[in-house]
Amino acid sequence: MTDGGTTEERSTLRRWLDSDIVQSSPFWLPPFLLMGFFVYAAIGWNLLLSLTEYSGFGDPDYSNLGLHNYRAMLDDPGMWAATRNTFVLLVGFTVVCLIVGLLLALLLDREIRFSRSFRTIYLLPFALSFIVTAQFWRWMYNVNNGIVNQFIGLFGLGPYNWLGSPRLVLGAVIFALVWQFSGYTMIIYLAALRSIPDDQYEAARVDGASTVRMYWRVIVPQLRPAMVSATVTLVLFALKAFDFLYATFDGYRPRRGADILATKMVRESFGRSEWAYGSSIALMLFVLSLGVIAPYLYNQYKRGNL
Repeated sequence: MTDGGTTEERSTLRRWLDSDIVQSSPFWLPPFLLMGFFVYAAIGWNLLLSLTEYSGFGDPDYSNLGLHNYRAMLDDPGMWAATRNTFVLLVGFTVVCLIVGLLLALLLDREIRFSRSFRTIYLLPFALSFIVTAQFWRWMYNVNNGIVNQFIGLFGLGPYNWLGSPRLVLGAVIFALVWQFSGYTMIIYLAALRSIPDDQYEAARVDGASTVRMYWRVIVPQLRPAMVSATVTLVLFALKAFDFLYATFDGYRPRRGADILATKMVRESFGRSEWAYGSSIALMLFVLSLGVIAPYLYNQYKRGNL
């Protein structure tokens, strides 16, 4: 009886050791442990820190945990302004980038002369770092000799202090980011367009559809997966626009109209030594990012793509 039970247990153990998950553990276990320690443990510690009154000096006091930092967020006018600016940046940047990228992709969809050169030119800004882009647009937006003010001056307008006016600064930031990332969305759309069989184009033409109607009714609806993928990436880029704003305004104190959650988080943590309050803002950014990417990953999982 005992020998039979022991044999069965050994057989179960042998099957478990021979399973794919155990055999592949040398490949997935080390990164899993590293991710768990450096990412998920850090997120958990950040959550715990946000419940304290830690100011960056000494050790955090975990004996008096509470939601006072989150209540302070609700009463902070600067927090509401940063949240509003974040959503305006997120929506404006994402929507305009998707539209511009789609138009560029549709223009380059058919083989035209110098199409490869145009693709390279449109994609080139995406290869630049945020720091380079910020310095470039600081020069472009210069009040005295910037090209933007010189151009609109031909029509009797300006000059405008694009990066100094609270009413104009966020629009100027969005325009600069769209310039950098529209080439990325163009490539995403072009890859999706190349996967559409030529038979569908020919069938639409046989049915008498014009070029505009063919793209609007037949081609564009098939780009929805590419659009969703690009949207998720752009939203995450918008939430992490701190380095662009930091380089544009020489620090984490941008103009009032361009202060977003990321810059406020760094300013509260390092500028005012309110580490616990900064941790609560960081957790809010994490929840926003998770709210964007989790539905996308779940949808990909349901489709069998993960």
